[in-house]
Amino acid sequence: MRVEKIARNKVRIFISYDDLEARGIDKEELWQNGKKVQELFWDMMEVAYSEVGFEVVGPIAVEAFSMPKEGVVVIVTQVPSLPRQAALSEVPDLPDEAVDPFSASVFRFREFDDVIGAVQAVLTAGYFACSLYSFKGKYHLFFEDDAVDESIYETVWAIMNEYGEVTAVTPAVLEEYGKLISDRHALDVVQDYFLK
Repeated sequence: MRVEKIARNKVRIFISYDDLEARGIDKEELWQNGKKVQELFWDMMEVAYSEVGFEVVGPIAVEAFSMPKEGVVVIVTQVPSLPRQAALSEVPDLPDEAVDPFSASVFRFREFDDVIGAVQAVLTAGYFACSLYSFKGKYHLFFEDDAVDESIYETVWAIMNEYGEVTAVTPAVLEEYGKLISDRHALDVVQDYFLK
């Protein structure tokens, strides 16, 4: 288990599949929030507190993403005043065809300059297909997890999270309610128009 503090109110925790196996938790069980998973979570919070001083006080938002070989990434964010359910109330009801949130990564950027910075940094790691949308005054970039080579997945994910933040908005919501800027060629578009 490895803990990184990525903001004053946010930590990223990497859990290897070996860690899960040692606790008797398989990949599918991780998403079911059983007793063993809850125990794992509170152990993670103890490690986060002892290693980086991250203390759970009040409501939190928890997001988890599986990586093909490395394991699972868990991001825990302190929510200032509203619980996660209220924070997500701005997102419209998801249509039936909404994709599995663990099969795609969607990142939200406050400014277009943040998108440019993320693309410039990520192109040093490699190239992959991703789409860019404008939605509710923010920019959203998403890619199917299997579109990114396993050897650079963690690097890409870390870069995107440095310039933006993972969001609960799904690609289906973006397709339905957002404005498409670039379909699958966002890296090319940003590079061609803003990085030359």
